[in-house]
Amino acid sequence: MPALSEATKTFAQIGWLSFGGPAGQIALMHRMLVEERGWLTERQFLNALNFCMLLPGPEAMQLATYAGWKLHGARGGLIAGLLFVAPGALIILTLSALYAWFGTLAPVTALFLGIKAAVLAILAQALFRLSQRALKTPLNWALAAAAFFALAILALPFPLIIAGAALAGYFLNAKDKTPPTPIKLNATDLARTVLIWLSIWLAPVAALLAILGPDHVLAELGLFFSKLAIITFGGAYAVLTVMAEEAVAQGWINPAQMIDGLGLAETTPGPLILVTQFVGFLAGYKEMGTIAGGLAGAAITLWVTFAPCFLWIFAGAPYVEALATRPRLTAALSGITAAVVGVILNLGLWFAYHTLWMDGLNWKAVALSLIGAFLLFRLNWGIPALLASLALAGLALSYFPG
Repeated sequence: MPALSEATKTFAQIGWLSFGGPAGQIALMHRMLVEERGWLTERQFLNALNFCMLLPGPEAMQLATYAGWKLHGARGGLIAGLLFVAPGALIILTLSALYAWFGTLAPVTALFLGIKAAVLAILAQALFRLSQRALKTPLNWALAAAAFFALAILALPFPLIIAGAALAGYFLNAKDKTPPTPIKLNATDLARTVLIWLSIWLAPVAALLAILGPDHVLAELGLFFSKLAIITFGGAYAVLTVMAEEAVAQGWINPAQMIDGLGLAETTPGPLILVTQFVGFLAGYKEMGTIAGGLAGAAITLWVTFAPCFLWIFAGAPYVEALATRPRLTAALSGITAAVVGVILNLGLWFAYHTLWMDGLNWKAVALSLIGAFLLFRLNWGIPALLASLALAGLALSYFPG
């Protein structure tokens, strides 16, 4: 087992190098923790990954937290999780402030037109890759179609859709009847862990409600993103529709700003769900009229987005090996993943409308989106290069009329 100082150094490196979304982040951790250092076995890593994918929240950040816990207990898990989030959070905070100051300038608007087009291409690629992995049975195709219909046509609540998909997968998708390993539950330790982390998570929200009242923007942010943290199954893309619609309805941001925030989160290290921090900053800045308000909005949003992740991991980590032998949990995850395909399709259409159409067809956005799709699908460009290139292309096109 490595010394705590050595583990801290490694997790700091992972935090600063964790570009490329969850797939790239998980691959990076596998290389550094399993292949190069041998701190986790292949089986331990895969069991932990499967467990984290069953949880709400960013699976890569939770996997890093579990790895730290496995090496040095709760202290190691806390260090690993915080170091995974901190670099991206600091960068997003800086970019949010710059965006609030300069986002309406014509050159900046032109740059973000290219970023919006890149985001559409990235969403299309994510949808394509996820559908290849998730839609391998008629049931999974049906769940994806049902999720899209339920969200886009019936406007059913997102938690209801995810719960229905999980139940369908649990009861209809499982095939392995191998008896599971019994779980030796330590009720006292579990209750203590849950109580501690629930208090850490919700105490700031309760304080804001008591001091500022439920109608203050900081209290609203704390409540909304706490709710979002519970339903964030299937990755950040799955809940972006819920977040975008609520944030726009509340008047915190407009659709164009939502897409801009996703573009910024795509360019930075750390989990994609850091886009919530961007939304929190703009909401606080707009409602309170100061950068201090923006910082407060970002802080409470960041807190209630990631504090629950430590609750899930520290409560469940002692039981990961036993849970890995329960095939019906994996089947439930398969159902959720299939439903997420339909959810991301709905999100992509929402983004496409607000990027390409709005007040009429935007030929510049269409051209940039097609170029982005070609660069991603045919030339296999990386996301940072794609975002930078299309941002510069958007700036160049701003000199053409129309």
